[in-house]
Amino acid sequence: MAYENLLYEKRDAVALVTINRPKVLNALNRKTLEELDAAVGEVIADDAIRVGILTGAGEKSFVAGADINELAQQTPVAGRDYGLYGQSVLDRIENSPKPFIAAINGFALGGGCELALACALRIAAENAKLGQPEVKLGIIPGYGGTQRLARLVGKGRALQLVLTGEQIGAEEAYRIGLVNEVVPRADVVPEAENLARKIAANAPLAIRFCLEAVHRGFDLPQAEGLFLEATLFSLCCTTEDMKEGTKAFLEKRPAKFTGR
Repeated sequence: MAYENLLYEKRDAVALVTINRPKVLNALNRKTLEELDAAVGEVIADDAIRVGILTGAGEKSFVAGADINELAQQTPVAGRDYGLYGQSVLDRIENSPKPFIAAINGFALGGGCELALACALRIAAENAKLGQPEVKLGIIPGYGGTQRLARLVGKGRALQLVLTGEQIGAEEAYRIGLVNEVVPRADVVPEAENLARKIAANAPLAIRFCLEAVHRGFDLPQAEGLFLEATLFSLCCTTEDMKEGTKAFLEKRPAKFTGR
C-alpha cells in the first residue's frame, strides 16, 4: 500500500520501514501510528519477509516522541483511547512472529523510546539519545514505557529514567542493556541489515518459537517457562525445516529453510 508518513522498502528477506516526518523529528501522530500498524501487518503477511527494521528519516531522529500538538488536545477519555491505541500497535510489533530491529539513528524519546523497546533488538548510532521525558510534560509514558523499560533494564534504572525524564546517550544505554549495539551513525542501518540477514538465514518457525518462548516465558515461573519451551521444541520437531536443518548439518551444506 502507499504510505504518507512512512517509507517501505523490501531488501530480499528484510523489510526496511522508515518513519518519514523529518521536519517534526519523526514524531508519532495518529496517522503515523495507523500507517505503522499497516506496515507491521504487511511484514507479517509477506512470506518473503523474515525480519523487519524500523528507523527514522533524516540525520537527527529515530522518533522524538508523540506529536505534541496532537497530544495537547487530549481529554481524559480521549487520552485513554490514545494510549491504548498506541499500545496496541507496539504490542503487535513485540508479539510479531517475525522479529523487528530498531535502527536508532538519533533521538528516541517518549513514544520513540517505547517504539524501540517493543522491538526484539536495538542498534543505536553513537549520536543517539534515549529517554522517557513525559514527566516534563505533566504526563507518564503511555505506550508501554513503564512496563517494557523495567523488564529490560531493571526497576531501579527504569524508575530513574521515567522519574527524572533525563536523556541518556548511546553508550550509557548500552551499559544498562537498553540497546544491543552501538555503531557509527553511518553504520546503524547497515548493521541492522547485517543482523537481520543473520536472523533471516535461520529457520522461520524456529525464530517464531524462540520469540514466543522468551516473550511468554519471561513472566512465568521457571517450571512453567521450561514446559512452554519443551512444548515449542516438540513443535519444531514436526516441521520440514527441522528435517532440512539436521540433514544439511550432516551433509555439511547450508540449509534451505522454507518456513514449513
